[in-house]
Amino acid sequence: MIIYPAIDLKSGQCVRLYQGSFDLVTTYDLDPITVAKNYELAGAEYLHLVDLDGAKQGDAAQTEIVLNIAKNTKLKVQMGGGIRTKAYAQQLLAAGIWRVVVGSLAIKNPAEVKTWIAAFGSEHIVLALDVRTQKVEVPMLATHGWQEASKISLWQILDDYQNAGLKHVLCTDIDVDGTLQGPNIQLYQECQERYPELQFQASGGIGSLQDLEQLAKMSMSGVVIGKALYEKKFTLSAALKVGQS
Repeated sequence: MIIYPAIDLKSGQCVRLYQGSFDLVTTYDLDPITVAKNYELAGAEYLHLVDLDGAKQGDAAQTEIVLNIAKNTKLKVQMGGGIRTKAYAQQLLAAGIWRVVVGSLAIKNPAEVKTWIAAFGSEHIVLALDVRTQKVEVPMLATHGWQEASKISLWQILDDYQNAGLKHVLCTDIDVDGTLQGPNIQLYQECQERYPELQFQASGGIGSLQDLEQLAKMSMSGVVIGKALYEKKFTLSAALKVGQS
């Protein structure tokens, strides 16, 4: 199971949101490039980067920082937030970003994103599907940095992409994200049962090594860890050991 330490960027700073709310932001007095280098020193091979300004506004806002991280580390970086055009995705991949993460556009214009999968290859595109699970019968998608609710379910969008060569899906349960109270195991079990051909990354709620162990036993492809590392709930080295077990 791949461990993806996460860096969420807002106004050039490392931040974390609580349950997807831009009104509930924790800002960490840390330099993003230094954080990335420290993750690499701890043994990480992969990094998950999010441009929150880009995700919310639709315009890439942290490109310089993102590309500096890719240039100054050997980490395989998957980056999302504000990637709305094929040209920008191509720019990122050409500049050393390993995988582009597509969220809102994947829901709003699946036909366009399917051409990206065909053009860049399934290994270099991951769909970021962020869902609300509370007070609904099926997981419902949110877009634009979790600010807008769609009327499309997680299952509907994955069905739509089934014949497009899709391989990687990052699924975040917004209702537990940033809470450190544990991931939505039931959600990921259902994802794997419905779509065994896809590689799912878990995100949201990771708060302990036991959470990681539970996901590893399920043979999840990967897990994104953000707040738990900032809050020192466990070390990245310990998390990597779980991923390798």
